[in-house]
Amino acid sequence: MAVMNQAEAISKQLDVPRPGRYQISPALSTVTIRTRHLFGLGPVRATLALRDGRIVVTDPPEASIVQARFAVPTFESGNGTRDAAVLSPRLLDAEANPTISFISTDLVNEQGNWSLRGELEVRGAIQQAEVRIGALTVDDAGATIRANAEVTIDRYAFGITAYRGLAGRRLTVALSITANRATA
Repeated sequence: MAVMNQAEAISKQLDVPRPGRYQISPALSTVTIRTRHLFGLGPVRATLALRDGRIVVTDPPEASIVQARFAVPTFESGNGTRDAAVLSPRLLDAEANPTISFISTDLVNEQGNWSLRGELEVRGAIQQAEVRIGALTVDDAGATIRANAEVTIDRYAFGITAYRGLAGRRLTVALSITANRATA
């Protein structure tokens, strides 16, 4: 019976890409936000565009880094009045803060559940966030990474407290990311 080293054991649990740099494709990636409004009675679903991002895969993979920036002015829920309120200075203040960013600090595996821990910046406030990785696949050529992940955000932690009761406090952000191996 062969003995696996740590990197082999990790790769058996997660489809680990080859070490290197990958560019996240905004056109092939989606960001979906779910929350509730009207005192928790009504569901709200919205989208936000990914501005750009990169993944640096290392060996061992726990030292890998993910950076992503999201374009706040692209927030869209299908309700123009709601969208204007979310983009206003009372909530996201899209004019003064056009970008939300995430930079990972750790890739961790707890009982087979992988997550990225890092710093999420919203409206100039930085808080720790844990992005749970639901699936990660790599194409046969090792050139494309596809990942699904989810994070729950407490907007109050970022000082965004307007519309208490009317707008949900916690938001679930689902990410579907496609990244391609950088050629240079």
